[in-house]
Amino acid sequence: MSGRVAGRCGVFLFWVEVGAGAGGGRGAAGTPPAMRRDMNGVTKSRFEMFSNNDEAVINKKLPKELLLRIFSFLDVVTLCRCAQVSRAWNVLALDGSNWQRIDLFDFQRDIEGRVVENISKRCGGFLRKLSLRGCLGVGDNALRTFAQNCRNIEVLNLNGCTKITDATCTSLSKFCSKLRHLDLASCTSITNLSLKALSEGCPLLEQLNISWCDQVTKDGIQALVRGCGGLKALFLKGCTQLEDEALKYIGAHCPELVTLNLQTCLQITDDGLITICRGCHKLQSLCASGCSNITDAILNALGQNCPRLRILEVARCSQLTDVGFTTLARNCHELEKMDLEECVQITDSTLIQLSIHCPRLQVLSLSHCELITDDGIRHLGNGACAHDRLEVIELDNCPLITDASLEHLKSCHSLERIELYDCQQITRAGIKRLRTHLPNIKVHAYFAPVTPPPSVGGSRQRFCRCCIIL
Repeated sequence: MSGRVAGRCGVFLFWVEVGAGAGGGRGAAGTPPAMRRDMNGVTKSRFEMFSNNDEAVINKKLPKELLLRIFSFLDVVTLCRCAQVSRAWNVLALDGSNWQRIDLFDFQRDIEGRVVENISKRCGGFLRKLSLRGCLGVGDNALRTFAQNCRNIEVLNLNGCTKITDATCTSLSKFCSKLRHLDLASCTSITNLSLKALSEGCPLLEQLNISWCDQVTKDGIQALVRGCGGLKALFLKGCTQLEDEALKYIGAHCPELVTLNLQTCLQITDDGLITICRGCHKLQSLCASGCSNITDAILNALGQNCPRLRILEVARCSQLTDVGFTTLARNCHELEKMDLEECVQITDSTLIQLSIHCPRLQVLSLSHCELITDDGIRHLGNGACAHDRLEVIELDNCPLITDASLEHLKSCHSLERIELYDCQQITRAGIKRLRTHLPNIKVHAYFAPVTPPPSVGGSRQRFCRCCIIL
C-alpha cells in the first residue's frame, strides 16, 4: 500500500471510530443528539464545547456558524485531517451536516461493513449521496443498518459490490423512499425480487443501473416500471435474458425515459425497440451496440418519434444501412455522438447526410466501416459541424482512407483526436501536415516496420505491435 493511500486510510478510520463514538444514539427526529440544531440551524450543543482558552486566531475572529459553513466545502480527506487539529475543529469537522455527500471510490475501497455502519450512524439523516463503488467487503447486513439510519439518501452507488443480494434492495425499499439514483451494476446476485422491492418502496426512482445483472428477466422489468413510472435513465447492459417483451413494458410505462442502454442484449429485435421509440418520445441517448438483430426499422422509428436524440451507439449492428441513417439524420438534428463501428454496409452517403443535417455532431466513430472513402470525409470536413463542433473522429481499419482525408479535416478547429489504426494509405507525412494546422490534436496510428527488427545476442527478439502516438 502506498504512503498516500495508507495515510488516507488512517485518517478515514480515525473519522469512523471518532464518529461512531461521538454520534451514537439518535434523537426523536432521526438526528444524533450531538447534532441537534437550534432554530437558526446551528449545532448548539457542539458549539458550547468551544473553550475561551482556545488561542487560535481563526476560532476567535470568525463566528462558529461561519466556520461550520467553511467546513461544509471540504472533501472527505481534508475534513478528517481537520478533525485532528484541535477539539474545536473536531467538533466542526465531524458535524453531520458536512457529510451529506461521500464518495469512497478514490479514497478507500477495502472498507468493511462496520465502516458503512459507522458512517450511517455519524451522518444519519444528513446523508444524501453515498458512493461505495468497488467496495467488495460491504454486504447486506451493513447496508441494512445504513438504510435504517440514512432514510434521506437520494443517490446510492453500489457498483461492483458483489456481496450484496436482494436483501439489500428489500432494506432500501423499506426505509429509503426518497431514493432517486441507484447503481447496482455488476451486482450479479440481484434478481427480479430486487426490482419488485424497489417498485414497491422507491416510487421516486429516476435512474437505475443493473448492467451485468444477468439474472434479471422481463418479469423483473415489468414489476419495476409499474411502480417507478418516472424512470429517466435505465442501464441494462449485459442483461442477456431480456427479450422484446421487457422493452414493451418500458415503452408502455416510462414516458419520461431519456437514457437507455441495451448493449449486448442479444435477444433484442426491432419489435421491442420500436415500442420504446413510440412510447418514449423524450429519448436522448440510446445504446444498442451488439444488438445484431436490429435493422433500419429502428433508425426509421427513431427518426419519426425521437427528435431530441443526441447519442446513438449501434456498434456491431451490421444490418444497418445508408437508407436508415438518411431518415435518422433528416429528423434528428441534435445528434452529438454516434458510434457506428462495424456498421459495415454504410458508405459516404451516410456522411453526406450527417454533414448536411447534424450541425451539433461532436464524436463520430467509423471504425471498420470499410466502404468509407475520402469523398465522405470531404463532405464531413465541409459540413456544419466541422469548424466548431467535431472533436473526435475514429477511422480505424478504413482501408480506402488516404492522406486526402486528413487534408479535408484541417478546417476542423475543434478536433482533438483522430484514430487511424491500420489505415494503410495514411502516411507519416500526411499526419505531420495535419498537425501543422491542428498542433494540439492527438493522432493514434500504427505503422508496421519495413523489416523485422534485428535480433540481439543470438536470441529471437519479440516484437510488440504497439501504437505510435504522434
